[in-house]
Amino acid sequence: MADPKNPFNPAGIRTVSITERPSKVNERAFAGKIFQGMTFGEWFDSLPQILAAKDVRDIARAIADARENNCPVILGMGGHVIKVGLSPLIIGMMERGVITGLAMNGSCIIHDFEIAFAGNTSEDVAEVLDTGMFGMTRETGDWLNRVISRCGAEDVGLGRAVGEAILGSEAAYKDMSLLAQAARLEAPVTVHVSMGSDIIHMHPAADGAAIGKGSLRDFLIFTSMVSDLEGGVYINLGSAVVLPEVFLKAISLSRNKTSGPLTFTTVNMDFIQHYRPNVNVVGRPTRTGGKGYRLTGHHEIMFPLLMMAVAEERERRRQG
Repeated sequence: MADPKNPFNPAGIRTVSITERPSKVNERAFAGKIFQGMTFGEWFDSLPQILAAKDVRDIARAIADARENNCPVILGMGGHVIKVGLSPLIIGMMERGVITGLAMNGSCIIHDFEIAFAGNTSEDVAEVLDTGMFGMTRETGDWLNRVISRCGAEDVGLGRAVGEAILGSEAAYKDMSLLAQAARLEAPVTVHVSMGSDIIHMHPAADGAAIGKGSLRDFLIFTSMVSDLEGGVYINLGSAVVLPEVFLKAISLSRNKTSGPLTFTTVNMDFIQHYRPNVNVVGRPTRTGGKGYRLTGHHEIMFPLLMMAVAEERERRRQG
């Protein structure tokens, strides 16, 4: 036992010179100075080459590499992404050929529809829950359930059915609809539903068989997208449970039949890091190759920052 009257004597310890000791940080990685009027590229280059700032650079390069090599960049997303106003940015990146496909949870089609037809979305749940009126918006329940009911008869996925319906409608704001613009661009978009979790499931027009059939078809379409992910990038933006689980199953199904993909980049972006995305998106799928990243922060700041970094990286390569 330690004797408090006879404390440890550090005399004679071994030491090493700081010039010989391995260090994780050096001054070459430090931030540069900023100045008024600097361009985005100059500001971005001034960020430290450390931790998340380095990760953003690495992810931007991975996305640029993927598109340079004609490999996919798939964005998986939750409904909050639409609610913080990122739809125009995502549409723009699809138009520029950066994002090649979308995967959504069920809430996305609700917010996407409401923006397309009314220009607003997102109820104040606390204000209306006590009255039983949460989720009782007539147009949302009637229109979406009517469109989804066609999935079974026409044998199409939810993403395609809703996207084409919005695109062909007189919706005043359909230029801001991810689903409609994906249909216009012929970019694959899939919707993955957790039955009972979306407000349209409460409406009498909800057809469980059609919802299930359309969502299952979208899962198989998504698996085809994932099967081509070799050398590509998968971004999970703001989905803590549904899409990480769907992604893991799509990876397993693809590898069961085709032995791939094996080497790709994954990114989980959220303002809180959760267990499932970190395990099912960042960790497990990239054990065979590639790399997984975590970026923590608000969607409305971090995703535009990443997309601008990608645009800057691609432009630098174009200019040589």
